Amino acid sequence: MHDEVTGREPFDDDGVDVELLEEELRQAAAILDPVPAQLRQTAVDAFALHDLDARIAELTFDSVVDAIPVRGVTDAPRMLTFRAGDVTVDVEVTAQGLMGQVLPPHKAWIEVLGGPQSAVPVVADDMGRFTSDAPPSGPFALRLRTGGEVVVTEWLRA
Repeated sequence: MHDEVTGREPFDDDGVDVELLEEELRQAAAILDPVPAQLRQTAVDAFALHDLDARIAELTFDSVVDAIPVRGVTDAPRMLTFRAGDVTVDVEVTAQGLMGQVLPPHKAWIEVLGGPQSAVPVVADDMGRFTSDAPPSGPFALRLRTGGEVVVTEWLRA
């Protein structure tokens, strides 16, 4: 007998109710080897980041990799440049937070994404400038919303 909802046969060749067996195995796994709450929240947050229409901004410059070190400078800010089509985002990362600019200059809603933590929203002004007083700790990315366009940067470690 064919199940119209799932498109599967409810019983296998041995007469075992496959759906019931699957549910019993799911319950046993939940009891014997539960998913940690933080991992579950990370998965939910990762799914929430899924933007089908988002363009990925490629990292084109990272001062940690591309810059020439300056003698005597021990706490230089990290400079990053991301590009997606005609949109460029320059970001300076320091222990005090982020400072950056969207080019060409225009208003934008920017979220600083940081893994399981909630996104920190900042607004870019008419010149495309933005700041965040929350320094990223661990992996982070930026999600920019400008009008109907969404741009997400690559994830980097702070």
